[in-house]
Amino acid sequence: MRGRTGRSAWVAAPLRALLQRFAFLLLLAAAIGLVIISRTERPLVERTRAVIADIAEPLLTVVAQPVAAVNAMIGWVDDILYVHEENFRLRTENARLLQWQDVSRRLEQDNAALRRLLSAGPDLSQTFVTGRVIADGGGSFVRTVLVNVGARDGVRKGQAAIGEGGYVGRVAEVGQRAARVLLLTDLNSRLPVMLQEGGHRAVLAGDNSDLPKLEYLSGAAKPAVGQRVVTSGDGGQFPAGIPVGEVATVSDGGVRVRPFVDLSRLEFLRLMQFDETRLDPDEQARAERAAARGGAPAVPLQQP
Repeated sequence: MRGRTGRSAWVAAPLRALLQRFAFLLLLAAAIGLVIISRTERPLVERTRAVIADIAEPLLTVVAQPVAAVNAMIGWVDDILYVHEENFRLRTENARLLQWQDVSRRLEQDNAALRRLLSAGPDLSQTFVTGRVIADGGGSFVRTVLVNVGARDGVRKGQAAIGEGGYVGRVAEVGQRAARVLLLTDLNSRLPVMLQEGGHRAVLAGDNSDLPKLEYLSGAAKPAVGQRVVTSGDGGQFPAGIPVGEVATVSDGGVRVRPFVDLSRLEFLRLMQFDETRLDPDEQARAERAAARGGAPAVPLQQP
């Protein structure tokens, strides 16, 4: 027995070596042969393929059933999780909206009472031109957007652009049908602002980052994270009290402000048609004091 095994191994070893050496050539020859057969004996190849498919079909069906069941189960679980998350989000959003509704009603009542108490002059509401953002020119070196309203709609260079929550930027270029808005985060943006608590004046300077910087802030100011920043009305280009953002960071490098409006998701903008000649000095001073005290905004952010 041992002798037979030894002779078999002695014979099989050279054969294995020979097969390994010529395996590639054998496979290539087999592939060429199959191609020739498929060209010359096409009916035979088609029948063979059909027979193989018939034999494999029951096995593939059995294998596919559990896979389909698992996929259906995964989809069902995903649907349940999505519905649960969406329900939670809607409940949270509904509670937040109800809260803001109460705040809005209370501020409206307070504003009416203060106007009667101070014998305020005519309503300071401004008119707006609403436009849709049709292009985003944002990048590493410029932060602008294009809106689909222009000079024919009453848009003028320098007007303030208001988004959902506050100031977004100013009109930099005006065409007949479109206008380009320079966002407050752009390197060329400079906006006179003040801290709502205390009324300390400053200039909000963009530097192409997401958090513009407060410059020329008085040394007596004590900015803190979370303080609101509003327009100061200096220069007469914009009215005082437009919400801009809140203090995000306070460090040796300066004070950074996070805008109230998400500038990466702008859909509609309102361009304010502000006319400073409508405001007398006493009315403008009262509006700035109201904004500094944290009361109702000096300029309502809705179209009359």
